[in-house]
Amino acid sequence: MNYLCIMGNIFEFKEFSVNQEGCAMRINTDGVLLGAFAELSNARSILDIGTGTGVIALMLAQRFPEAKVWAVEIDKLASQRAKENFENSIFKHRMESINSDIFHWDIDVKFDLIVSNPPFYINSLHNPDQRRKVAKHTDDDFFKGMIDFAGNKLEEKGELQIIVPNELLDFLINEAELKGLFLNRKIDIHSFTDSEVFRCILCFSRSEGSIQQEKFVIYKEQSQHSDSYKQILKPYFLAF
Repeated sequence: MNYLCIMGNIFEFKEFSVNQEGCAMRINTDGVLLGAFAELSNARSILDIGTGTGVIALMLAQRFPEAKVWAVEIDKLASQRAKENFENSIFKHRMESINSDIFHWDIDVKFDLIVSNPPFYINSLHNPDQRRKVAKHTDDDFFKGMIDFAGNKLEEKGELQIIVPNELLDFLINEAELKGLFLNRKIDIHSFTDSEVFRCILCFSRSEGSIQQEKFVIYKEQSQHSDSYKQILKPYFLAF
């Protein structure tokens, strides 16, 4: 579900711009919310899995001025576009775009923070366009692989933070626990105050304990963003 209205191929943010021409998956609300919510004190090494246009990676480079940001994307054209967006930003000296399948990417780095706005239409009818199919669909093996990767590549106090449909919650919690990762924070995202949860941001770490639960509402009424939405995206969006 995309609540952003973007004219043309260029999206101008306060501190960077994103050219999304030729990208199978364009900037969407899921991505910018994950980029705005993702947090970890003193993060120095950050990985964005499935970066697409590179927007989340750029938001995190702005947010964490001391961090190096790696961005992995399997789609060659999207990866090239992300690379160009990075090179055109003021953060270019600490950003790297990698065209690879994350499960075959060999890097000797441990990450403080791993984020992903992953494909999530598990076992559903696939889009006939192959590039959009890769960008928007997966099955449970993808999530198992991503969690396994995070279990191996996170620093001891690192976190995996992802945005997914609420329906995947139990499956992901169970898979994460098998790899020694535990849910610490869950942000339920609603279109309106009285509407159902349609996405949730899940934050996993190696520390088992109580789960911090939050509610976030995008709209206060039709076509009017909530104050919370404006506040969290104010550092990035020109409109706010």
